[in-house]
Amino acid sequence: MSLYKDYEDYVSKKRKCQEKPMAHLFFHQEKRYVKPFSIYGNVYYVGDSWVCVHLIDTGEGLLLIDAGNACATPWLVQAIWEAGFRPNDVKWIVLSHGHVDHVGGAEFFRNTFGTKLYMAQADAQMFREHPELSFIQDSPSLLDQVFEPDVCIQDGDILAFGPMQIQCCTVPGHTEGCVALFFDAHQGAETKRCGYYGGFGFNTLTCEHLEEIGDPEYRMWKVYEESLDKVMDQQVDIFLGNHTENNRTLEKAEEMTKGAQVNPFVDREEWRKYLEKKKEELHAFIKRQLEAKAGR
Repeated sequence: MSLYKDYEDYVSKKRKCQEKPMAHLFFHQEKRYVKPFSIYGNVYYVGDSWVCVHLIDTGEGLLLIDAGNACATPWLVQAIWEAGFRPNDVKWIVLSHGHVDHVGGAEFFRNTFGTKLYMAQADAQMFREHPELSFIQDSPSLLDQVFEPDVCIQDGDILAFGPMQIQCCTVPGHTEGCVALFFDAHQGAETKRCGYYGGFGFNTLTCEHLEEIGDPEYRMWKVYEESLDKVMDQQVDIFLGNHTENNRTLEKAEEMTKGAQVNPFVDREEWRKYLEKKKEELHAFIKRQLEAKAGR
């Protein structure tokens, strides 16, 4: 192939990437950059305006919850620097689930800084057996790929990261390997309990999607609801979002910037209220799906 044909091939591949339905989620990510900020004590926000990434300073190394969107790693690195930390101090990344918009920087951090990657067993298996379910093919970069985590999370695990401990609960639904995480955050002499739910989206619960992946009886609908019930009663002072719309991350950050007298992230009712809301939305979603199916 000539140099000219090589270039034409490149242009054709680029155009195909840009024409994908989800392409807008991966291009011009600099427009989604968010100035990092402290949520409470040793818990910081280093995600963008769409996908959440949280940094916890354990005192013996940095922990990230999720690794950002595919192709957004430069802005994650910048956010860590701007928050006052060094990216090479990120010792661990816990991945909430195995979708491409949450695992973007994982391999970069492991290859560059020796960061250990943690993911639930079910999504590690998905990466091995059905990598297409990660939506890795939607990334415009051929350098993005699925991987084997260093540690597979099991339901009920208590994981130690330096002096910090995280309680892990598997909450399958959005993927088979979603995990909910519960841990203490410290600010001076005060301690607050944080809760993080591994993925709320219904995009993987449509009739068409479930039929395609071998769930024609829509078993995952019941599994999703059971996952919400499983962790509904957890005591949570600070609800951390998986995407910014879950807990109004950006609106709360703006309130803090304007000098809010009370930290808007501290709310002992928000966790339960949001999970109850998702349960109601799930029931409405299922009804719409069945109505649409009947009308096919």
